[in-house]
Amino acid sequence: MIRALLLASLFICQINPVLATGRPQGPAVLTMSGKISHFNQADTFVFDDALLNQLPQKSIRTSSPWYSGIHTFTGPLLSDVLKRAGSKGQQLHLKAINDYTIVMPSSDTQFEPILARKIDGKTFSTRDKGPLFLMFPFDQYTHLQNRTYFSRAVWQLIAIKVE
Repeated sequence: MIRALLLASLFICQINPVLATGRPQGPAVLTMSGKISHFNQADTFVFDDALLNQLPQKSIRTSSPWYSGIHTFTGPLLSDVLKRAGSKGQQLHLKAINDYTIVMPSSDTQFEPILARKIDGKTFSTRDKGPLFLMFPFDQYTHLQNRTYFSRAVWQLIAIKVE
């Protein structure tokens, strides 16, 4: 059994050094802290582009108050990001580049929001609400079309603290 685990670890290290070490190879895109318990047991977990790209990507076609018409937003599910970092909390403190911070329950992952990295196939720039924009499928769950959920759709997201 131990031998099988060691072989599996070596296999992961050869295929994917980011997954094996938990350390980003490129600049930080998102930093998670708080009640997380990932395999390297650090106080924070940092996602770079490579690590975010390794997560399954989902697209949402929806309207929003920030853009006219319907657009396609693409990125990993928030639930997958939380799972990857080992989130163990009930509340998420989402923080943007400009220090805008909002608290939302982790149960909001039931609505399948994504950390959008692209809009209509184009990577979000920092000037246009990127590099990460927490986007809800507002047209799929019309009851989310209100001030509470619009305020939770944080753009220029850089940090999540789990409590």
